[in-house]
Amino acid sequence: MMPAIRTEGLSKAFTLHLQGGTRIPVLGGVDLAVHPGECVALWGPSGAGKSTLMRCLYGNYGAGAGRIMLRHGAGEIDLVSADPRDVIAARRETLGYVSQFLRVIPRVATRDIVAEPMIARGVPREEALARGTALLHRLNLPERLHGLPPATFSGGEQQRVNLARGFAPGYPVLLLDEPTASLDAANRAVVMALINEAKAAGTAIIGIFHDAEVREAVADRLFEVLPHQDAA
Repeated sequence: MMPAIRTEGLSKAFTLHLQGGTRIPVLGGVDLAVHPGECVALWGPSGAGKSTLMRCLYGNYGAGAGRIMLRHGAGEIDLVSADPRDVIAARRETLGYVSQFLRVIPRVATRDIVAEPMIARGVPREEALARGTALLHRLNLPERLHGLPPATFSGGEQQRVNLARGFAPGYPVLLLDEPTASLDAANRAVVMALINEAKAAGTAIIGIFHDAEVREAVADRLFEVLPHQDAA
């Protein structure tokens, strides 16, 4: 079976221009392949580059070398070298990302924030709102909050909005960076169920799970990320 997403020789280093151009290598030669229906947990010591790898996969960080091949449409695209418009299209149709922080336009109601990526993919507005609302209910976000902007919500409430926005569209590939951070036990259980349901539907998932219970419940295998001194 063809991987849903794979990397070949992926490397990343940061240059500190205000520190005399000091170069800090983070990733070096990462080769990772994740198939549909599989959840791979990134594993390694703090500072090894797990979050950097996730941000490279989504395109928030440019790679220094290597390729990120995403199964998109009828073929594959290399997210490292693709035209920015093609990367935007891949994010809209194929590649979802739940980060540790909710970043949205201020003053937009929660239900609209969750529905927006589905509407962008062509889902009728009422259907998108209904699907998003059902997921917010499942994540135990009170109905009274659905019409409010999430800027004043607690960290746990914002994370549930973030999760609903990430899971509702049904992306073929989903990146999860600490998805259960700030959640109580009941909502952690909901997230574990959502991950396993997405896997059963064929979604390829790459995640960072510091919660051992969550990691053991959802990950099919671990992928170790180690600090590199020779990243490109």
